[in-house]
Amino acid sequence: MIQATHQAIVMTEYGGPEVLKIASVDSQPLAAGQVRVRHTRIGVNFHDIYVRSGLYKTLALPGTPGIEAVGVVAEVGQGVSRFRPGDRVCYVSGAYSIYAAERVISHDELIAVPDDLSDALVASSLLRGLTADVLLHRVARVSQGSRILVQAAGGGMGQILSQWATQLGAMVIGTAGSDATAKKADQAGCVEVIRYRGAGAQDVAARVQQLTGGEGVDVAYDGVGKDSFDASLASLGIGGQLVMYGQSSGPVPPLEIARLSAKSNSVCRPMVFHFVKKPRERDAMAARLFEALRKKHFRMGESQEFALADAAQAHRQLEAHGAQQPILLVP
Repeated sequence: MIQATHQAIVMTEYGGPEVLKIASVDSQPLAAGQVRVRHTRIGVNFHDIYVRSGLYKTLALPGTPGIEAVGVVAEVGQGVSRFRPGDRVCYVSGAYSIYAAERVISHDELIAVPDDLSDALVASSLLRGLTADVLLHRVARVSQGSRILVQAAGGGMGQILSQWATQLGAMVIGTAGSDATAKKADQAGCVEVIRYRGAGAQDVAARVQQLTGGEGVDVAYDGVGKDSFDASLASLGIGGQLVMYGQSSGPVPPLEIARLSAKSNSVCRPMVFHFVKKPRERDAMAARLFEALRKKHFRMGESQEFALADAAQAHRQLEAHGAQQPILLVP
């Protein structure tokens, strides 16, 4: 019997985008309870860059990166009743192996894609949308009257948080580092956008305290990391929570825990993969996300698509221009 193969990006070393090499790899046979998914769209994220560079040494080499995809069920294993060939599905996975034409995965890790949402829209919003759901509804509970700070509110994740939180009735203060991202943050619903660098730069924490009458914010969302951590912490009110969900500027140095006692603050670093392990909870999160997309609680920019073989160029695009525009791979 001829061994079936498919195309995949294979890394044999950490480094720059050039380490993302297209290769032909053996297709995995199905075991009971598994599904073969033919990918139609694969999301490209900063997490992938951290894995590729070696900042996150969570992918064994040689290996295939990637953490989210949309596709079509091609084949189901024994005992699978939830899905059948032809069904549209999506998933996120911390086990990687997604920059590929197909993947074999347990059926209970899959989410059914609604007929009224396109593959491109779901792939553009899945990881970030589920992450936003965790940040707004699970880690912290944002509701009418909440006051929040969103660092880099004009970035891809920042725009989703700002728009969705505004729909929930929160007062959203954003930060931005350029005129272009400040405009996007303003359009995302921020009551004010604080420039933290360049012309007109302000002291973020001082301005937040002014805007809140000296009370500070209930929650500060920070995906920037090293460059913004201190300002985020100083922006909190009594009992306020700092939620770190990324580190685009680099990792935060070790924190002296006694600093939190000044205002009884707390800091957390959630990972969406921990919250999607249980199918019932994951399906509830996805249902909220899909409904938010239908109601346009947040809007995704038009995606930029690259062939799977051009994954290196997709990474260069993300590193050069950020996540303001979703980037997808098409096998």
